Amino acid sequence: MTPTLVPHHPARDWAEIQERMLVPLYEAVYDRLGVGPRSRVLGLGCGSGLALLMACARGARVTGVDRDQARVELARERMPEGGGHTVVEGGPSDAGDVAGGAFDVITAFHGTAELGPDLVAVTRSAQPGAAVVVAGWGPPERCATASVLRVAARLTGWSPSRRDDLEEVVARAGLRPDGSGRVSCPFGYANPDSAVRGLLSTGDFDAAIHATDPSQVEKEIREALEPYVRPDGTVWMPNVFRYLIART
Repeated sequence: MTPTLVPHHPARDWAEIQERMLVPLYEAVYDRLGVGPRSRVLGLGCGSGLALLMACARGARVTGVDRDQARVELARERMPEGGGHTVVEGGPSDAGDVAGGAFDVITAFHGTAELGPDLVAVTRSAQPGAAVVVAGWGPPERCATASVLRVAARLTGWSPSRRDDLEEVVARAGLRPDGSGRVSCPFGYANPDSAVRGLLSTGDFDAAIHATDPSQVEKEIREALEPYVRPDGTVWMPNVFRYLIART
């Protein structure tokens, strides 16, 4: 039986369902770096802006950049007025012109492996000694969601991040490693429908949808979620994320 497609609005599903799953990661990084009123934070791939909003709550001045217009619009709605905060649509290199390279904290919480030369361009204009944070999945054996992500790998050949991906990104950008950490980020959903919407909003299944069709991808995600559906109907998947701090 073909499942009924879950109404899917990627930007809003990311903002309302999925983005909050990474709050422990954002908090751990900000705590470790002492982000506060004197901080100038640049968020690369800022999505709908939750991490930026959390930095604002600490008194930091923030700039965000994302290629997704719908997510940028949501992030702009979230930003407090009068604080000089900015969210830009475009790639990482577009953010450097906005704040004149005054950032002392640069975060890439999402899509780190795709940063490439963009990260080099941004860090060249950052303050000397600025902290650059890249993040990704932890060991697959400690990430329940890895079994769901294998749906994308099976349908398209897409592969999740590897153990040394963060180090390679930092090395290519000519940055100096300055510590790392792991953070528990369980994915919890009210029901399987919510889980499907949240996971689809990550973008990890986009290629699979284009290669097959949405109903097939949703069906396989639902099947992969079955071991994590609890008796009350909620979905719970323990995960570990890893972050690496480097310096310009």
